[in-house]
Amino acid sequence: MIVKDIVSAIERVAPLSFQDEWDNSGLQVGFAGSTVSKVIVCLDVTEAVVDEAARLGCQMIVSHHPLLFKALRQVSDSTYQQRCVIKALARGIAIYSAHTSLDNAPGGVNHKIAELIGLQDIQWLLPKEGEDAGSGLVGRLPKAEGDTAFLQRIKSVFGVECLRHTACSGRDINTVALCGGSGAFLMKEALCKGADCFVTGEFHYHDYFENDGMLLAELGHYQSEKFTVELLCDLLATACPETTIIKTSLNTNPICYDAR
Repeated sequence: MIVKDIVSAIERVAPLSFQDEWDNSGLQVGFAGSTVSKVIVCLDVTEAVVDEAARLGCQMIVSHHPLLFKALRQVSDSTYQQRCVIKALARGIAIYSAHTSLDNAPGGVNHKIAELIGLQDIQWLLPKEGEDAGSGLVGRLPKAEGDTAFLQRIKSVFGVECLRHTACSGRDINTVALCGGSGAFLMKEALCKGADCFVTGEFHYHDYFENDGMLLAELGHYQSEKFTVELLCDLLATACPETTIIKTSLNTNPICYDAR
């Protein structure tokens, strides 16, 4: 296969038209006609991931988070993004990122979160006009759960070291809104949909005052999306069976939690 074939397989599920206007999903580094026999999949592109790809003989990296959000003004060794680009080009490795294009797609990142939480009757929080796509989801639990029990369950499901949340009051959680990554911008939509709880990767400090009584659960950006690696691996293994798909062995979460 060639890079273009891998790109087409991803974009059949997560077309670039689904991404948010500020985003930079798509082919970031490399040539569309380059041959690919091995792909490594990761959440974040780091120098260590590029080194791992080269060591394993991969010709392509597929990530969730884009390496490049802004145009490079130079290509030297002054930032990790520039060093990653230089390493990838020198070693013949292409880089493709499916970010909000995959977040906003049916069966994408947010649908996986909903599946892990166990939601039913799912709807988009903020639909994209004219498309079966959108930002965030809202759904209901099969059976109401107490707020403390619900928080403990999602902490376990998502492997969260330190769960930040608003105070528990003993309320029942029936309707849950969610968004992987930085979903605080959907607070208004979550409230309008009558969500008892809003689960996302990151909230801002003042969101905790402006939640209007809705329980907020902050998983951590990495924790809310780390399963995206498996999602992309499954997509590529199905669409490109003749290509070897490898999951990175690296934990790229840049945030540490001190339990002392």
